[in-house]
Amino acid sequence: MDAKNVSAAKPKIGGSVFVAPLGTKLPEDAKSELDAKFNSLGYCSDDGVSNNNSPETDTQKAWGGAVVLNLFSGKEDTFKLKLIESLNINVLKTVYGSSNVTGDLDTGLTIKAKNEEPEQFSWVIDMILKGKILKRLVIPCAGITEIGEIKYSDSDAIGYEITFSGVPDETETSHYDYMIKKKEGE
Repeated sequence: MDAKNVSAAKPKIGGSVFVAPLGTKLPEDAKSELDAKFNSLGYCSDDGVSNNNSPETDTQKAWGGAVVLNLFSGKEDTFKLKLIESLNINVLKTVYGSSNVTGDLDTGLTIKAKNEEPEQFSWVIDMILKGKILKRLVIPCAGITEIGEIKYSDSDAIGYEITFSGVPDETETSHYDYMIKKKEGE
């Protein structure tokens, strides 16, 4: 046991959640610069990011009730966070689809909420752990599978609580974790 191995995650300064069109060159480490096609989704709520990456199994019981077989039935890889920059055009395009958001705030912005399959993106989530450890989650392909209730009130920031699910890539990997200790002067 070593308490130095216990950590917490803080967002990387300057942005921590990014999306890019599928096919964009993905980072293969925790500190390289992102391709220019990645767009920042700005601030997330203080709930941070949660990842559910648990195997699902079905059990087979024998007569009498004893479990005699665990059958692997899949492993969904989902992420959940709340985007609170509700005026960020990249947030709106991610939530509603790139083609469903047109214009800008200066000339007029139109958002169409349509009944269509969500757009898939490549996602990167950057964070800093205790001891200046950089951690990067790279999700090669994921689409939003759930959007929470959007609340408009004078006591809370307008936000989009989203759940998105990673789809396995050609190596059957739904997301990659990269970590490295930040060197002095970086």
